[in-house]
Amino acid sequence: MPTRLRRTLLVVAGVQALTALLLIWHPPLVTDIWPLPETTELSFIFLASIAAAAAASLAWACLWGETGSLVGIGLDAMAIFWPLIAWLVLLDPARGGGVTPFLLLAVVTALLFTGLLWYARREPIRDPRPTPRPVLVAFGVFVVALLIVAALLIAGTPNVLPWKVTREAAVLAGIMFLGAAAYFAYGLARPSWANAGGQLAGFLAYDVVLIVPFLTRFPGIRTEWFVSLVLYLAVIVGSALVAVWYLFVVAETRLRRPR
Repeated sequence: MPTRLRRTLLVVAGVQALTALLLIWHPPLVTDIWPLPETTELSFIFLASIAAAAAASLAWACLWGETGSLVGIGLDAMAIFWPLIAWLVLLDPARGGGVTPFLLLAVVTALLFTGLLWYARREPIRDPRPTPRPVLVAFGVFVVALLIVAALLIAGTPNVLPWKVTREAAVLAGIMFLGAAAYFAYGLARPSWANAGGQLAGFLAYDVVLIVPFLTRFPGIRTEWFVSLVLYLAVIVGSALVAVWYLFVVAETRLRRPR
């Protein structure tokens, strides 16, 4: 990966990490430009987990110098931001508003990662290690689960997420899950550890942000959210165990530069 590109993308990853922190805190700087009213604290934390996952995956590609792995990252962002832009354009006039700063930020982000995908589309993968078969199986399960949950959220099915969400926030979460499904599907189509390592790093960051807020919801959880909370926590714990095992324990894949 060219040095200038690596440094630029590390800055972008830093901005994504900072965005995650701001979403967790959600000060007036964030809420003033946020386009969806009545967004709950846990919805902001969920969005923070998505931003943290994006930062971890991009940092992985930069630190390991794998330009080819940027294709999956670009595909993930495109699958999120272009549908999100279309949805916001349709949503905003219905709410009587103008073009929001958030919409402009979404357009800039979509253009950036579309260009990144186009730049990296023909770059080879340098790391010769294949994706371990159990990780491929996990990715297949993730893709199916994410597509099902995304469809339910976008269709307006209640109690899919284990907290109170507005109709708009549910659609937004569904779009985020579609992007994640595209990213893991790319990992199946191009099964290299250069891709899978970044995907697991992103999933681990996502899990770290969500696990404590979810665990603290158990006392007093409403009956209609109990099953979805248990299932969501099972996915978080399971994916975290897979990520920790292959990123930090297994000798062939743990965090180190490839030969």
